Amino acid sequence: MKRFAPTALMLGNIVTGCSVLAPAGMLAELSDGLGVTIHTAGLLITFGAIVLCVGSPVTAWLTSRIERRALLTATLLVLTLTNAASAFAPNYDSLLIIRLVMLAVGVLYTPQAAGTAALIVPVEKRGSTIAYIFLGWSLAAAIGLPLITFIASRYGFRVTYGAIALTGLVSSLLLWWRLPGGLHGAPVDLRTWVDLGRNPMVILLLSITTLQMSGQFVVFTFMGPLLAKLTGANADAVGIVFALYGIFGFVGIVIATRVVDSWGAWKTSVLFTVLLLAGVAGWALSAGAYALMAASVAVWGLGFASTNSMQQVRLVGAAPALASASVSLNTSVLYIGQAIGSAIGGLLFAHEWLHSAGYVATVFVAAALAVVIITRPRRTAATAAAE
Repeated sequence: MKRFAPTALMLGNIVTGCSVLAPAGMLAELSDGLGVTIHTAGLLITFGAIVLCVGSPVTAWLTSRIERRALLTATLLVLTLTNAASAFAPNYDSLLIIRLVMLAVGVLYTPQAAGTAALIVPVEKRGSTIAYIFLGWSLAAAIGLPLITFIASRYGFRVTYGAIALTGLVSSLLLWWRLPGGLHGAPVDLRTWVDLGRNPMVILLLSITTLQMSGQFVVFTFMGPLLAKLTGANADAVGIVFALYGIFGFVGIVIATRVVDSWGAWKTSVLFTVLLLAGVAGWALSAGAYALMAASVAVWGLGFASTNSMQQVRLVGAAPALASASVSLNTSVLYIGQAIGSAIGGLLFAHEWLHSAGYVATVFVAAALAVVIITRPRRTAATAAAE
């Protein structure tokens, strides 16, 4: 393995995360700049999530025989070009089309990066390496979203898209330089999906991801406008909350990376799902009080990325031979959750049911925790990696 190869993969997840999450950090600027309502601007996330959830298994099947370094580098280059094109989009419709193209290709990156990690590290390091690579999403939230909010509030959404494009270009060059060539995963065919569909543990793990993400995105998609309406927060105050979310997400995944190999993914998942539930419930109960809502988001942040990375670790352990396909399905249902949550959040926001969003989110995350608890693997050699 080349030195810094996992870091190169992780940086690609930062670009992917910023590309996916960017509209959430600048909904007001998109609304003003394109002459649409905030609810309509939020549909960039909802429609994008639909493309992502459909595209993940399809692209995993279409690209499973392509060499990984070439595939991942090309994916980052497409993200670079489409973010650059977004900076020059003349209207909302064209920006939406560019975003759908961006995400139809960008959906490849996260699952293929996780699958590639399993090819370049020893089995005993697999869990911590996958968690480390997923750290890129935490950094996208910890650093990327506050920067997106800061830049957009001062220079507009077009400069923000340009900055993401520049970051993508640098990341793609680094990945090509540091990731070894000649990496190929197991081909994905129809039988792969059949085998996954017959695995009860895989199905339960996928349901956890769907519930977790649905709950979070009821609030997260409209977090900025909700804070503004409920507490009167300005752009900088919203940026601080996004920063807390991401910084504590970073802290959470660093802790998860350190403990997962000794604790096991199930215990680690339980811990961080409980923190996720506590944070979302805290948002619901404290709605209207900025300081308490910000503190709740910090607790929520501890759980958001860690729970996602543990889902990937558990899926890889539950069916190692089918890792690329199962992780791509996890990415797919993750975006199904985003689409469900953002659609529900949009309806609540449009009807001014602002306090209800937190309680709806809490119900989803509580259901996810219940499923996590019942998916404790048996202590056998075959399932030790998933535990």
